[in-house]
Amino acid sequence: MSDSSASAQIESNPAKRRGLGLDLFPLRKTAAGYNKKALSGDLKAALNVALLAFPQGMAYAAIAGLPLRYGIFGSVVATVIGAFFAGSKYITLGPTNATSVMVLSSFTALGIVSEQEAVSNLPLLILLVGIVLLIGSIVRVASLIQYVSRTVITGYITAAASLIIANQLRKTLGFDFTPAEKAGASTFFQVIDLTIRHLGEVRWSTLGLSLATAAIFIVLEMFFKRLPSVAVTLVLSSLLAYFGSQYIEGFSVDLLPGLNASEWGLTLPNNISQDNINLLLSPAIAIALLCTLEGNSIGKSLAARDGARLNANQEMFSAGMANLGCALFSGMAASGSLTRSQLNVGSGAFTPISGLYSGIIMLVSAYILAGFVQYVPTAALAVVVISIGISLLNKHQLKIVTKSTRSDSITFYVTFLTGLLFALDFAIYIGTCVSIALFLKKVASPEIVEVAIDDETGQIGHLRDKVQRSDPEVSIVHVEGELFFGAAELFRDQMRRVADDVNLKVVVMKLRNAHNLDATSCMALEELIKYMNERDRILLVSEVRPDTMRIFENSGIIKVINPINLFADEESNPTLSTAKALKRARQILGGLTPKVSIYAKDKRN
Repeated sequence: MSDSSASAQIESNPAKRRGLGLDLFPLRKTAAGYNKKALSGDLKAALNVALLAFPQGMAYAAIAGLPLRYGIFGSVVATVIGAFFAGSKYITLGPTNATSVMVLSSFTALGIVSEQEAVSNLPLLILLVGIVLLIGSIVRVASLIQYVSRTVITGYITAAASLIIANQLRKTLGFDFTPAEKAGASTFFQVIDLTIRHLGEVRWSTLGLSLATAAIFIVLEMFFKRLPSVAVTLVLSSLLAYFGSQYIEGFSVDLLPGLNASEWGLTLPNNISQDNINLLLSPAIAIALLCTLEGNSIGKSLAARDGARLNANQEMFSAGMANLGCALFSGMAASGSLTRSQLNVGSGAFTPISGLYSGIIMLVSAYILAGFVQYVPTAALAVVVISIGISLLNKHQLKIVTKSTRSDSITFYVTFLTGLLFALDFAIYIGTCVSIALFLKKVASPEIVEVAIDDETGQIGHLRDKVQRSDPEVSIVHVEGELFFGAAELFRDQMRRVADDVNLKVVVMKLRNAHNLDATSCMALEELIKYMNERDRILLVSEVRPDTMRIFENSGIIKVINPINLFADEESNPTLSTAKALKRARQILGGLTPKVSIYAKDKRN
């Protein structure tokens, strides 16, 4: 048995017994099948993830405008708690670039710009995120996330990456904004405008170190891919800063504040009030939505490679518990990390327990390395953060979402531009609404094109000239596609135009390929029948499937149609229902043989 199949067996059997339901403590079942091979794989993966997560945690705290310990200990808490409640190895929880910049954007939009204010409000914000995720997992909201377009996430991430880069530029140039300026700079364009105004304050020693740090990082990424490039870059840049201050006259750069691991501990929200909850609830919902979208996207992609199945609601529950832990123990918003999740699976992790080991390694490292953080230049960390932002600008995905369809292109640009102009949580909401609206418009556009049988050739073709019709006449209308509330009104209006032909006496409407009728479509159909009856037209309905018949019966529309004009679908003989309808049409027309024309959706459109 291969490693991947063994891992799948350990993790998937409990899920099968539960039917992919919610398990309040799945770790006990994972541990029941644990063995030495799984232990070895989990430990190896945990070490690799910890080497990446420690410097990444510092970078994500910098993105969010928080003390560095929130990123490091947030990674510890999220991975440890996530291991107890996760249903698979495919999602490694912790701070991410997307959630970090969302926290920054949310606080800035609310006028919370100082580090002290952010630290004071963070526990309540993350607590609300955790509660929203837990409620969502219980009511199985994760199953509905598939209806949010990936284009929305691409647009959001592109805007977030732009804001990340813009916010770090001043640190690589050696200057900062005043508190008043920070309070007024919550969007990408505002930050860029302020940065340009301060260009006269550039410190050349800081700029030189930033360029050297960028060169080191690029070389490591290109030629030494096996090394933990972020950690090595920070170490080498720190050495450059040290020797520069010793041997270059006038060389001076800002260093990171020291990390005191003893400051880590219980951080209960101390400002719980109705006003504060109302203030922070909207960004909390946006962060929770982002966590679910981000985690599901990552987890399902990695699970598919192993032929495994991801329980999205279980992973949402795990993220909710992780965020509750982060709210209580100096952590940040926790979501599924793409880089750490890929590294975890790629390094041979067998179970979610690898996250537990990773958290323990990071916690020990935090105490051992805390004294060395103060030697890392601020500019060096800013360069690393900018590189993370640049890595989010995926050219391949951008090409797909901007070139595939017009709807995707519109959704992307609306989300992206909204993220540049307004707070990022607003961009998530607007992008989701636009995506759903365009989808509804797409599926709610029935199109009817008339075709007729040529008397000479017997071929079916488009009826270009309606004067070709003879009187009396019967028309057959093929109804194909969705007939839910979004399509009902347009369908009714198109059918009215058909019924307005003075030569038309009977319409046979075939419903075999019509789906998702609802109350709105029933009311539209009732209005259509009354409209036709007033003009001495008769509507016959054929090929009515059992589910559609139940809707007609429950709504009472069957009485409006008149049961004698309603013909059930015959699966064994698909044409029998319409043949019966045509026989009824002849009775209505006094036994005359009608000329039959057919309406159908134009497949070329």
